[in-house]
Amino acid sequence: MKVLVTGGCGFIGSHIVDRLCEAGHTVAVCDNLSTGNIANLNPKAKFYEVDIKSPKFRTVVEEFAPEVIYHEAAQIDIQKSIREVSFDAETNVVGTVKVLEAVRDFGVKKIIYASSAAVYGNPEYLPVDENHPKAPMSFYGISKFTPEYYIKTFSDMYGFKYTILRYANVFGVRQDPKGEGGVVSIFTDKLLRGETPIIFGDGEQTRDFVYVGDIAGANFAALTAGDNEIINVSTCKKTTVNELVDIMSGGKVRAEYRDARKGDILHSYLDNTKLRTVLGYEPQYTLEQGVKLTMDYYREKLSK
Repeated sequence: MKVLVTGGCGFIGSHIVDRLCEAGHTVAVCDNLSTGNIANLNPKAKFYEVDIKSPKFRTVVEEFAPEVIYHEAAQIDIQKSIREVSFDAETNVVGTVKVLEAVRDFGVKKIIYASSAAVYGNPEYLPVDENHPKAPMSFYGISKFTPEYYIKTFSDMYGFKYTILRYANVFGVRQDPKGEGGVVSIFTDKLLRGETPIIFGDGEQTRDFVYVGDIAGANFAALTAGDNEIINVSTCKKTTVNELVDIMSGGKVRAEYRDARKGDILHSYLDNTKLRTVLGYEPQYTLEQGVKLTMDYYREKLSK
């Protein structure tokens, strides 16, 4: 199958590309390398250094003629979405519309879209299922949720299929601890450098940490399943930030605590029933396994 991955040099996108290449699909990557890293590119994939908002993107879709597009390219930094609201909306909303117009105009059969747990906002109940009210607490949450409506409406009007995957707190190999890095990559960087992890609040806030290998696995399953569905990708397990530090440090490091940040959600974990039943994917990695893979990867990078 011919598959195009936007943001395919990024943290998550590159893992999806790897899975597709391993399975023998013909893969192309579009990435403007604003946050993606060319070192992440699978050598079997064809690369186009193109911004999804550029007219050149349409040319790539027309010439490569993919059957499926994975849309991973995005602005993913919540703080940047607050500082640069227009840029966030231009990238995540207008960018997705540009992708959808190409899907419509060049006969793409399906789009698989990376959404986020940020669309839910502060949970009204736990675990959060796909029917939970949507009340984003950041511009990033809004800019990831709005495209869901565009996708569904484009699909209704023009007949192509979609799968929308709402990711929990993703971590793992290739995640950048700088900039928009998640808490696991930030803690990994601190611990391997002999520095003290910083926790905002008392550390009893909970999150649903899902290893990037499971994100890639769920995306791969969506290639042939989950048509016209919205599906959480998560472990459905809650872990406190204090527990996370203990797991990562082997209980040997005590974090430094600072005042909680305004707007931070206290408790969140996502129901993954649809992931298992509709998409047919069972998470493969425990938090401990994912942490070990991640820390081993960065330990090796630091030693070079």
